[in-house]
Amino acid sequence: MSHILVLGHGPATHRLLRGLRRHGHDGTVTVLSAEYRPVQHRPLLTTVLQGRLEADMLRPEPEPGALVLTGAVATAVDTARRVVHARQGDTVTAHPYDVLVLACGARPVIPPLPGASDRTGRLAPGVTTLREVTDCDRIQGTAVTVLGGGPLGVETASALALRGTVTTLVCSGPHPLHERLGDTGAALLTARLREAGVDVLGGRRAVRREPGRLLLDDGTEAAADSLVLCTGVEPEVRLARAAGIRVHHGIVVDDALCTSDSRVHAIGDCAEHAGRTVAGHESALAQADTLAAVLTGREVAHRPTPAVLRLRTHAVDVACVGPLAAFRRSGIRTVGLFDPAGRRYARLALDGDRIAAAVLLGLPDAIATVSHLHRRGLPVPSDRLSLLLGIRSHFPPAEDDDRTDSMVCLCNHVSRRQLAGAWELGARTVPALVRATRATTGCGSCTERVETLCAGWTDAAGRELEPTP
Repeated sequence: MSHILVLGHGPATHRLLRGLRRHGHDGTVTVLSAEYRPVQHRPLLTTVLQGRLEADMLRPEPEPGALVLTGAVATAVDTARRVVHARQGDTVTAHPYDVLVLACGARPVIPPLPGASDRTGRLAPGVTTLREVTDCDRIQGTAVTVLGGGPLGVETASALALRGTVTTLVCSGPHPLHERLGDTGAALLTARLREAGVDVLGGRRAVRREPGRLLLDDGTEAAADSLVLCTGVEPEVRLARAAGIRVHHGIVVDDALCTSDSRVHAIGDCAEHAGRTVAGHESALAQADTLAAVLTGREVAHRPTPAVLRLRTHAVDVACVGPLAAFRRSGIRTVGLFDPAGRRYARLALDGDRIAAAVLLGLPDAIATVSHLHRRGLPVPSDRLSLLLGIRSHFPPAEDDDRTDSMVCLCNHVSRRQLAGAWELGARTVPALVRATRATTGCGSCTERVETLCAGWTDAAGRELEPTP
């Protein structure tokens, strides 16, 4: 029997606890959580910001069999004695372990912007990052500026505009997501964001924050009752480095997600596997699944999940599939689509008849199908135009909607059958289905499908109740 100690209580830890229980772990598990609130699904914070999801929906059901100590801030790891020292209020505690799992996550990067924080790094009133549900409550006022042109900045600005806030997005590149989408795709994204009510200021640098406004390097200013910093994150590696565990950009792990210390593993945003840190929520969950199998005696080697970025924004459907470096590999053929009138854009990098990478904007059907083909390593159809335009009769569908047992929510293992059962038992709205099944509270990519299923069942029930003429 072994005792597992986990540092951090994010979604990866929650998934690990589920996996350990599923695989029959017979030892004890203790989780040290620096926070007092339950674990939250950060990818859905912008959905909460929109008002489409209640904050409580971001809290998974507690996993039995684990002791979770909240407000326990780990201060040091003693790998020689296999003990973690922590602070709970005014009390210093020591927690022994047989196996230690570092799931410390990442911390936001705070830019050296005068007026945004004090000398200790504490954010000024009216300035916030977006890492916790409480941060949503800090975004106040009628005018908000978002600093940062990455995925979180775009999603945050779009969510604020959707709820009626006067919103400005400031980014140093010529357009948001310019490095990922390229000149044409990023310019189309800017146009779509402006249509959605976001004032995009590209190619600008913030030089000072003052109450109610953000001053830019060209002498202009943006109204900012609140300033939201979406300026990136960095892996939380300080404890590991101080303990002598190997750190590069993140905590370096092998295929068993083991660090340079054989008793210590790392997963999630703090881990670096195969030369890269975790790319997204789904990858962190995959690491947790692998580690649960490893810690229960199974011979498993972790294989990174295919990288897929899917923006959660009402302005336009955007996805980046696979590593963008694939476009520069020798032997790669590129297929493109540019529809200026429809403001649609796509680029595929094909390695033979397989998708090595893709960038798509304004093509929701193609996004679903291309992601499916890439994830499964399936060949693309010969009719590339039909693929990009979403003409489904020419290739296998991305999902088998007719299968009642098909998986809808991969993060929480919710099938179509479970959703249908909950609907029959009275969960007749999307929020009710979420409360009953936890679907959509993982990465959020299944939200649209849950909404579609719920609407379809409601329409069908309404037709059954209509009187016959």
